[in-house]
Amino acid sequence: MAKIANVSVGTVDRIIHNRGQVTEENIAKVQTIIKEYGYKKNIFASNLAFNKKFKFAVFLPKNKNVEYWQAPIVGISKAAEELANFGISIDYLYFDYNISSFKKTATKVLKMDYDGLLFAPIFYEESVSFLKEYKKKNTPIVMIDSNLPEIDGVAYIGQDSYQSGYLGGKLISYGIKNDSNVLILKITRNVESTSRTNVFLQRIKGFYAFFNDKQNLPKFNFTEISIKYDIENQLNINMFSGIDCVFIPNSRVYIVAKFIKENDLQGIRVVGYELLKQNLEYLNDGIIDFLIHQKPEEQGYMGINHLYKKVVLKETVTDLHHMQLEIIVQENYTATKL
Repeated sequence: MAKIANVSVGTVDRIIHNRGQVTEENIAKVQTIIKEYGYKKNIFASNLAFNKKFKFAVFLPKNKNVEYWQAPIVGISKAAEELANFGISIDYLYFDYNISSFKKTATKVLKMDYDGLLFAPIFYEESVSFLKEYKKKNTPIVMIDSNLPEIDGVAYIGQDSYQSGYLGGKLISYGIKNDSNVLILKITRNVESTSRTNVFLQRIKGFYAFFNDKQNLPKFNFTEISIKYDIENQLNINMFSGIDCVFIPNSRVYIVAKFIKENDLQGIRVVGYELLKQNLEYLNDGIIDFLIHQKPEEQGYMGINHLYKKVVLKETVTDLHHMQLEIIVQENYTATKL
């Protein structure tokens, strides 16, 4: 640009950054060239020149002994390592899987100043309250795992929960020619009895929507049962009497698969979520028929990169990114083996 305008690089810099000490003639020439050729400020170079630092907060459940929540941390750590030389650092703020710990950690996050936040809204009401308060900081926020669309101006990276439930219905019905009895097993922690995430309910809603839309299917009869897996084993043989298919709208499908295998229950189609090691073992054994995968590791990686592009590079980034719905069966298990 300086060469085209026949002025020094310093003159161009002063015009772009409005630092004065430039003639009106040179201002006119540079502005004309900007309009003609276009100009995009090199934010990255500017940040390096001024040695700017950026700190992102990661606000997630503790992942010790919880396989699912270990996966996004792998992706986050990978992104953080790649971006470390560009002035990015990460603060990890974890909470125990209960509302009291969540609120305590949320209070801590609200007191701190960060350049961006990556967050998983586990407890619905408490997450809505937290996000409304955090938004007052005018700091970019990215949600992973589940979405709260009622909170405006917050990015989301993850599955469309309704559509993944709709897909679950399609997998349950696939190839079924006769009337069937379907058990929907809602396996939750005790703490989730009064405060569940939106993702869980949206999957069930999408599941029913599939059968409502497909009037040409055989008759499917539905039974819903809720159990708390962290209190005691509440499964029993009577629950599975006459049942042809089981849908589990979260990653705890291995609990059902284990029961089916131990009790030698035959001919039951099982559909659930996530590539946990135990789930994959029962998939390999033929107990689980389909797993729907939402790629939590990739969500974590993309979440940090979203913040980097928005905060550091000042790029316009799409705030809604739905992950592809990936179906894992025994035949393609080896390609995804952990």
